[in-house]
Amino acid sequence: MSSLAEQLGAKLLARGERVTAAESCTGGLIAGAITDVAGSSNWFDMGFVSYSNAAKQQLLGVEAVTLAEHGAVSEATVREMAAGALRAARADWAVAVSGVAGPGGGSAEKPVGLVWFGIAGPAGLTRAFERHFNGDRAAVRRQTVEAALLALLAEIDAMPLMA
Repeated sequence: MSSLAEQLGAKLLARGERVTAAESCTGGLIAGAITDVAGSSNWFDMGFVSYSNAAKQQLLGVEAVTLAEHGAVSEATVREMAAGALRAARADWAVAVSGVAGPGGGSAEKPVGLVWFGIAGPAGLTRAFERHFNGDRAAVRRQTVEAALLALLAEIDAMPLMA
């Protein structure tokens, strides 16, 4: 993960852009991976750990109706988390994650290992996708951090630099 975070930092520095993270199931591990990189303060100001629904609403502006209708682990919620983090941090890029890391808490509809990702970026970019990971809680969380960093790298590569 350290090499992914280093790659992310190099790309953001070259573009003069900044990133933020809105985390639920990872509890700050994405921000931790980023800040493990020396000099990351040049491209990362802040992240948000919003484990509870109340925190998602208070810190990121996730609507109560979104949480009531879709739940915390949903496409709609991670889209709102990413957009809220982007606004609050005044960053160029945001990644949001919400999932069921286990070992409990899963259901038939939302099993352990299900994680939703949201990406927000320049020019109104918003994307969301889900992944299903195997393993124990630590493995699900580790795979989530890796997937979040890979998704950010891919989106940054796909986005032309804004003038």
